[in-house]
Amino acid sequence: MDFNENLAEGMTNLTTTGAFLTSKSAKGTNAMTISWGFIGVVWGKPHFITLVRPQRYTKKIIDEGNSFTVSIPWNNAMKEELAICGTKSGRDIDKGAIVKFLPSKMVEAPIVDGCQTYLECRINYADVLEGVRIPELIRSVMYDGDFHTFYFGEIVASYSASQKQA
Repeated sequence: MDFNENLAEGMTNLTTTGAFLTSKSAKGTNAMTISWGFIGVVWGKPHFITLVRPQRYTKKIIDEGNSFTVSIPWNNAMKEELAICGTKSGRDIDKGAIVKFLPSKMVEAPIVDGCQTYLECRINYADVLEGVRIPELIRSVMYDGDFHTFYFGEIVASYSASQKQA
């Protein structure tokens, strides 16, 4: 599946109900709920750019790994799992007991079973958002000195639920 296929539907579900950002390293595997992110072409290749705050357990794992996946459920599916993965830390619970991880096709980070859209991403670049450059109106509402790291993940595989085993 081309990353553009079902892009509008996938992004609508990402921003309205959330998606799972999954990473893996020697420390383990973790999934956290995201509703921010964007897709575009950078350096001539499709990328998903995700944002992770410094205090998140996922940050430690993603920094030691080389990839992440984005698993997007549609139509309010997995609402309970998204809520748990968005409010509980992988430091405190095993997210593999909440969702079922399946091997991905091209990267080390697994996907989350039960979703409709999957993006497998190889990290090409990461950088911390410069807080002083964020307009005060946004900074005062959205941040308390804990500025996100942006992860640019080249989309190396994109597929739907029916294609995940192909």
